[in-house]
This record gives sequence, C-alpha cells and structure tokens, in this order.
Amino acid sequence: MKPTETTAPNGGFDASALVELRPEQQLGKTALLLAAVCVAAWISNMVNGAPLHLALPGMLILYAMVMIGLVIGRFVPFYLPSVAWVSLVSIVVTLPAFPGSGWIVGQLSHVDFLAVVTPVLAYAGLALTGREFTMFRQTGWKLVIVSLLVFTGTFVASAVIANLLL
Repeated sequence: MKPTETTAPNGGFDASALVELRPEQQLGKTALLLAAVCVAAWISNMVNGAPLHLALPGMLILYAMVMIGLVIGRFVPFYLPSVAWVSLVSIVVTLPAFPGSGWIVGQLSHVDFLAVVTPVLAYAGLALTGREFTMFRQTGWKLVIVSLLVFTGTFVASAVIANLLL
C-alpha cells in the first residue's frame, strides 16, 4: 500500500479520506465559522482597552474582505490559494486610489491585530483534518518524539539567541 492510501473498514481503499475540503468550497460553513472567529477576535480586542463599539465596524470590514476573497477564489476559473485572494482584496480596498479607503483604514485602525491574531492562531493550532489524523496514524509514536525534540530545540535555541542579543 502506498503511504498516502488509507484503508476503508471493509479493507479496500478509501479515497474519501484524502479529499481535502477547502474553505471556498463550503462558503456557508466557512461564513458561520468565520463569524464565530470574528466575534472571539472582536471580544479579545478589549485586551488593549479598546471599546467594543469602536472596533465593530473594523471587524465587519475584515469579515467582508475575507468573504469576498473566498467567493472570488470559489468562482475564478484558475486556482490560487484563498489567502492570496483575501490578501489581494484587502490590499485593493486599502489602496489610497480606492473610493472610501480612508474611511476603511480609519475603521481598521481601531482593531488591534495582535489581539485578533491570538484566537485565530489558537484555532489554527487545534484544527486537525481527517487527512492529518490519517498521516499521524501511519507515522505513529516516532512523530511525537521527533516533534517534541524539534519544539524543544527551537524553544531553547530561541531563548539562547534572545539572551545573547537582547
């Protein structure tokens, strides 16, 4: 059996386990999940003491830019990762030549992006797909040991470099 193949309960090849569902392929579910992430990010924006009502328009603008990028990624006849489409939409909307960009940038200035990134990165760290679980089952316990050694080495090396340079 090839390393990328999985077996179905009946012993045959299960190709459905390898199908990766992309966010732009499930716009409804993605919109709901993104709304939940935006609410968490909006609430975490209070960490810097920013009032919620000031950050709300900026969070709605961020939500709209992401959804527009995903819709473009869904319907464009060639493939480009969704993050590229979202980035392009965000760049175009905030260009000085774009109508209303001053207002958009002003509203986005009330959003603390460091506070917004925290729940997003937490979700990204916890989000595991069926494909990743399949790969983990195939590699087994050795992956855990290697991962722990890599994480520990990276942390220790970062701490040493920080102590030497700071």
